[in-house]
Amino acid sequence: QLCAPGLQCCFVSMCFFSSSLQVIKVYNEDNTSRAVEVPTDITARDICQLFVMKNHCIDDHSWTLFEHLSHLGIERTIEDHESVMEVLSGWGVDTDSRLYFRKNYAKYEFFNKPLDFFPDHMVSLSSETNGIMNHSQLIQTFLNSSTCPEIHGYLHAKEQGRKSWKKFYFVLRRSGLYFSNKGTSKEPRHLQFIAEFSDGDVYTLLSAKKIHGAPTDYGFCVKSTKRGSPRDLKLLCADDEQTRTCWVTAMRLFKVQSPCYPLITSSVWRSISENSLVAMDFSGHKSRVIENPSEALSVAVEEGLSWRRKSCHRLSSHGSPSTSQSPMSNIALHMAQPWFHSKLSRDEAHRLITQQGLIDGVFLLRDSQSNPKTFVLSLCHTQRIKHFQILPVDDEGDLFYSLDDGHTRFTDLIQLVEFYQLNRGVLPCKLKHHCARVTL
Repeated sequence: QLCAPGLQCCFVSMCFFSSSLQVIKVYNEDNTSRAVEVPTDITARDICQLFVMKNHCIDDHSWTLFEHLSHLGIERTIEDHESVMEVLSGWGVDTDSRLYFRKNYAKYEFFNKPLDFFPDHMVSLSSETNGIMNHSQLIQTFLNSSTCPEIHGYLHAKEQGRKSWKKFYFVLRRSGLYFSNKGTSKEPRHLQFIAEFSDGDVYTLLSAKKIHGAPTDYGFCVKSTKRGSPRDLKLLCADDEQTRTCWVTAMRLFKVQSPCYPLITSSVWRSISENSLVAMDFSGHKSRVIENPSEALSVAVEEGLSWRRKSCHRLSSHGSPSTSQSPMSNIALHMAQPWFHSKLSRDEAHRLITQQGLIDGVFLLRDSQSNPKTFVLSLCHTQRIKHFQILPVDDEGDLFYSLDDGHTRFTDLIQLVEFYQLNRGVLPCKLKHHCARVTL
């Protein structure tokens, strides 16, 4: 839903009557920027709401302010309640540091699907917790209690002052991050302290292998808010994306263990869930939910054929009545959609989806680089990005699009996207969150 008019007026009034204002510059994904004058006590959430309002976006709580430190090759999500001016005060004068405004669907997804973020083999009860509980109960304790579980597992760590990386067994507790100097032992005499989070933040490494010589690209680090030189970074690296996501998410939670955080978590999720979209039949006197997947598929196909017949009477792209389906009208239909990214390459699509959150159902459509007559659906599932070719199908002069070699046909890409938002079909999951770019 869009910001309520009352909230807009309240925010504008706050800017107008505040005795202390400061100009900040915010960038979007294409590196264009916009300078805005804001109060010195403004939070990251306030900044996001301001740009959501200015760009007429839907406020689904996934819009995020990022701290991007190019000279260090790192960035992080600025939590909604954080003071933006406190973040800026930690920047050096001659450093290339920026604020970015973009989508991040993974920001609070762990409250919806905690088991996807915290694998069984990486989570256990800490010595501070009494009793025995199953994994689901343990995760709820992690999210809702001041007593946290323990995260453990192997990570690569860069040795201080050297270029080499070594693999150690790490343990994350409420008191800080430790590594064991004797295998997987958790005895106090074998655990060495690495970092704590009262004066530090966790960042992801943008090019771990290229910039830092890491063994994989799944790098992250802990950076002190008081010291910002490269040698002060605690550089770490995981073997896969799921492991990195678990560590980074846990560190974010440890960092924000404060009285105000339950207020954020209890109210943040009002967005459309995967189960809120269902196939419906309105052909009878009463509407009904179609629960049989085969029936839903046949109804969708028939609806598509009906929609195609009606499209013959719509205006063509030149404004005159069309007696047959025009490829140009199809192009005009999907080119204006926020999920379509035209000339985006495979690598650029991968980067954009990664930036906006590696959770199930994040997707975009783009032109195929190898075949100009086809399109590609890029989709995230189980923290991996897969690419599916959308082929044109010619049936006696009528043009359709299909993901499954013509078995399921659609008159345009809009209909294809809407179908797979409701039905998984040949895909590994439904289309849930589209990658969007905004112009500031």
